[in-house]
Formats: sequence, C-alpha cells, structure tokens
Amino acid sequence: MNDRCCRVQEKLKQHHIEAVLIMRPENRRYLSGFTGSSGALVITEKEKYFLADFRYFAQAKAECPDWQVVQVKESLFSALLELLAENKVNVLGCEGDFLTYQQFMNLQNKLAGWTLTPLSEFIEELREVKDAAEIKALKKAATLTTQAFNYILNYLRVGKTEKEISLALEFFMRSSGGSAPGFELIVASGPNSACPHGTATDKPLNEGDLVVIDFGCGYNGYYADFTRTVVLGEPTVRQKEIYQLVLKAQKAGLLALKSGIKAKEIDKEVRQVIEAHGWGENFGHSTGHGVGLAVHESPALAKDNETILKPGMVVTVEPGIYLPDWGGVRIEDMVLVEEEGCRLLTLAPKESLIICGGDDSIDFN
Repeated sequence: MNDRCCRVQEKLKQHHIEAVLIMRPENRRYLSGFTGSSGALVITEKEKYFLADFRYFAQAKAECPDWQVVQVKESLFSALLELLAENKVNVLGCEGDFLTYQQFMNLQNKLAGWTLTPLSEFIEELREVKDAAEIKALKKAATLTTQAFNYILNYLRVGKTEKEISLALEFFMRSSGGSAPGFELIVASGPNSACPHGTATDKPLNEGDLVVIDFGCGYNGYYADFTRTVVLGEPTVRQKEIYQLVLKAQKAGLLALKSGIKAKEIDKEVRQVIEAHGWGENFGHSTGHGVGLAVHESPALAKDNETILKPGMVVTVEPGIYLPDWGGVRIEDMVLVEEEGCRLLTLAPKESLIICGGDDSIDFN
C-alpha cells in the first residue's frame, strides 16, 4: 500500500497539485486497504489521511495502520478544510470522473479561496497493472467462477427459470468461499439472450434455447468476469455456425493479445472476423475491458483506445453476436497480459457449443 501512495505522490508533483481527495470506493480500497463503504482519503506530497465518521472510525484505524485516521465530527468538508489549512495546501485535485456535477460544485463552493482541479483516471491508471497479490486474488476469483459454471451446467433444465439459475449460481459462489458478484448476474435465454446485458427474469428455459450466462465471483475485493453460451437440447445449424464464428473471433483477439500492442488493435482483430461474415452490425459493444477491484475498469479494449497493453494487466475478451427475436451468443474469458502473449485465467470448456438439459450428462457438440 505504501508503494501505491508513493506513486500517487509522484503523480501529484508531475501535475503540480499539492493534494488529492479520493472518494471512489475502488480507489479508496486500492490505496488504503479499507473494506468499508464510506470514507475519504486526502494525500498530500508528504502525508496521507483517512477521513472517517463515527461508524467507520474504528474499522479504519484497524485496517489502515499506516494512515493518519481523522474522525469526521461535523462534516467531511469541515474536516477537509482543516487538513488543507494545516498542510498549507492551495491546489487540491479531485476525481472529476467520479463526482457528480452537484458534488463538484458544492465542493468548489466550500473551497472558495482554494484551487480545485478535476482529474480524470488519476488513480485508475495506477490500477491498470496488477501486482502479485492482486493477480493471486484475481486467479482465485476466476477459479471459483469456473467451478460455479461447471456446477450450474448440471442444474440447467427445461422449465427452470432464469432467476432460479441466477440464484443457484450466487449461492454456490458464496458457499464456496467467494463474495457477492460485482454485478447482477446475467442469465438470458431464448430471445432474451439477444440483450447483451439482459438480467434474469421469470422466463422458463425452453427446448432449443440459447442461454447466455455472464457472471463473476468476488474474492478479497477483486472480481472475475466470464461468459459462456450453452443450448438446451440439440442445437440448430445456425446456432452452431454463429457460436463457432464468435469463438473464432475471440481466438483471434487472444492470439494478438500481448504486451506492447494497443488496446484498439485487439478490438480490430476481433471485430474484423465478425464483420467479414456480415454480422458487424450485430456486435455493438467493445471487445473487452480491464478487471480488478471493479468489474469494468481500464483499459477498455475498444476501437478508439490508444492505451498500450503492459504485463500485469488483466482484461476480458468477449465478442458477441446478437439477433433480435432470435437470440445471442457471447464468449468471454479473463486473461493476464504477459510479455509474449496472454494467460487464460478462466478455464472452462468452449471449443463446441455445450448441450444441456437432457440426462445427467453434458455433451459438447
């Protein structure tokens, strides 16, 4: 944690900012290790403070022993003003891409006489490359996620509802040592699977349905993100063709993914496979994103992102094709970027469309 704060202090000097206010939960945890749901960090060129109210003061003292923990007795603003004056800070940075407009204006009004500078991706850029402890947590989250997927395959049956499957998945993950998922689980069947982020409904699974299952287990504050598409019963020719095309596109991205390449190049490699077969308009989202303390974080594998990938980044590769009133197919894996390629963290079958819903066996078509 100390090394992370030192890097923040170096960035302060580079940006000619005397202190920064951190309130985004993921950034707060990344820098301090605090697991609670409220609190603010103030980092100056030499000091670091944790501002906590009565509810979280003792927890912050216990979890953040290297921080000066200040109890907020009146308001966050009054405690902040006192710290700024005490440290002779005139220029304060804040998370401009996290605060709402009203929060920013309130802060600016309270800090009349100080220079308030909104910053974009100030801490998020530091979070892009994971250290050994972060990679270990992400590997564990990915392992738990894969185990949950293998479990749920034998649960999928005609007549089960999307919500029942979602609940069974979450119960398995929690009972296996994981924490709550970082997003609402996606279980979308039949025509619902054409909605990339469709949430689970009371719709029962029907014979012939494609089922998109997108979820990820949490572990020690870090999250996995993973998607597979399966079919209830024997797949049609069209289902198999679209599945294999999505798989081909994902493999193209994984093959190209390595340190030194721009994020947009991965998106290009994936997208051109799908576009070459005439389905470009049906792949309407980016190819992937970073994963860590947040399920979606930098870098985005998007067509306009110039970020150069580095060893230690953890990203997803998740192409999909979605046809209204028919269904959709998405395949998503988490990978660790390495010097000469990438390493899969989510290890689950995908070479063929998985057939579910018959007897107790699972077939791979």
